[in-house]
Amino acid sequence: MKIYSVYNIKGGVGKTTTSVNLAYLSASAGARSMIWDLDPQGGTSYYLCVKPKVKGGAKGLIRKKPAFDDLLKMTGYPNLDLLPADISYRNMDQFLEREDKPTHGLHRILRPLRHQYDNIFLDCPPGLTTITENVFRVTDVLLVPLIPTPLSLRAYNRLVQFLVKRRTKKLQVIPFFNMVNTTKPIHRIVTKNVHAKHPIFLRNTIPESTIIEAMGIKRSPIFTYARESDEADSFRGLWKEIQQRENSKKRKKKTD
Repeated sequence: MKIYSVYNIKGGVGKTTTSVNLAYLSASAGARSMIWDLDPQGGTSYYLCVKPKVKGGAKGLIRKKPAFDDLLKMTGYPNLDLLPADISYRNMDQFLEREDKPTHGLHRILRPLRHQYDNIFLDCPPGLTTITENVFRVTDVLLVPLIPTPLSLRAYNRLVQFLVKRRTKKLQVIPFFNMVNTTKPIHRIVTKNVHAKHPIFLRNTIPESTIIEAMGIKRSPIFTYARESDEADSFRGLWKEIQQRENSKKRKKKTD
């Protein structure tokens, strides 16, 4: 099982659209996939037409052995399940902090699913909280969408500094630019300069687009209503590059 977390300190950077579309691509390629909508706002649950409600809420997930047969919801797309959001997730930090090991809660919840899924995607709330530290502990690949502006880069630098202090060696961090508007000079300049100087950033970017925004109306991944669009191709390219980056890391480990 591999866990991909879509996260940024900032909100409004396209984490949910990224989570839904990449999970769909994973599932459509035959991988047993699941999304956990960790954001109490429930954007992923909304896009996938599932009520944001979990029996027992955050407290039940953390303090009891979750009955996933009752909690997991089918999305209607082959190989793709959803663990929905719940309004009680807004209190999840409090419940985690009362545990003996506050940063191990998500690991304990997800452990029973390790043989059930190939890929798990976490759509994470913004901020640096106890939930965030749990996310970093369980995650294999941290996908960081950023809008190409100086403020977003500043937030990314804060994240890197936080991770360095925590010595999260297992974590593979993969940043990329999202909601890119090439008519804006600042977007063009930042994207060009960062790609030239920082190869850690993916070359593929996701555009700012009304077609992507329409996910909120269609309540489905972009591939169900705009399969042949440039926007759909941008997500395909992003997912392919992510997998190439992972394979490159695996090959490097074998040669070390």
